[in-house]
Amino acid sequence: MAAELTGQLLKQVSRSFYLTLAVLPRSVRPTIGLAYLLARAADTVADTRAIEREARLAQLEALGAALREPASDALLAGVTGAARGQALPGERALLERLPEVFVAYRGLRHDDRERVAALLQTIIEGMSQDLRIFPGEDEGKLEALPAREDLWRYTYLVAGCVGEFWTDVHAAHRPRLRHWDLPRMRALGVRFGQGLQLTNVLRDLPRDLRAGRCYLPRQDLARLGLSPRDLLDLGAAPAVEPLLHELLAVALDHYDAGWRYTLAIPAAETRMRLACAWPLLIGLRTLELIAKSPNWLDPRITLKVSRASVYALMARSATTVWSTAALSRQAAHLRRRVRVTA
Repeated sequence: MAAELTGQLLKQVSRSFYLTLAVLPRSVRPTIGLAYLLARAADTVADTRAIEREARLAQLEALGAALREPASDALLAGVTGAARGQALPGERALLERLPEVFVAYRGLRHDDRERVAALLQTIIEGMSQDLRIFPGEDEGKLEALPAREDLWRYTYLVAGCVGEFWTDVHAAHRPRLRHWDLPRMRALGVRFGQGLQLTNVLRDLPRDLRAGRCYLPRQDLARLGLSPRDLLDLGAAPAVEPLLHELLAVALDHYDAGWRYTLAIPAAETRMRLACAWPLLIGLRTLELIAKSPNWLDPRITLKVSRASVYALMARSATTVWSTAALSRQAAHLRRRVRVTA
């Protein structure tokens, strides 16, 4: 059952992660794939506008409780019922089949089940926090995170924690990693995830603003003489550019940590190396698009790496992954293309 769920069902909700999962070693695929499906189900519930905000919070709480509660059908009834409000067929199918995902989850060995439960509790905490901080669904109730510390905590709750989980799962299943310094690798893994999430924050800012969410901290904007609502004006791009470049620099530092993580993976663990290198390579290319955008605040501009470019990056990495030096050169080339001004 797990193989089918983390195959065709996962492919319906994420083609990019499906490729990453497919390249991973077989021993870690069920745990990581099922964790992704559960996190994606939580994200679907958190984002759906067909359900009132308080009901979404209750359903996220139920989803978290079901991870610890053997008799999960009653707890999941409201979550699976939310499938009717989903416009995307993949997300609708995921919520409809959530009981099957939980059956597969309960079939994992005990330590993997504990890792998945801890991960999902953290992610659900981040999603619930989001629903409480941002009270509206459009620009009419636009709200911002208060301070930069809140942004760092958000990137940990929804992505940095994945780096810890990823590290622990691989260390438990891959004998070649038995000599890893786990505290160091977990810390690098956190920064790896935070860098990827900060990229998403910067890329999605124009659309998030119009959904009532500003992840740029209010304190940082005030330092530039701006309010969150000012960012709805496309003419504000030059004024907010210093903050953009500050955050791009932070993202690049996190990517450097991500590369230290990736290059610490033994070369013989080719599949794990590729699965880590791909999001970093695509993320660097995305940061380049953001840095070079004619107007970063314009929601009409799509800052997304083309499918052809993604496949080209993946193909090249398949030839460099064997060599730490060659993979490092590929990463350094992409990093130099992200122009950040002081």
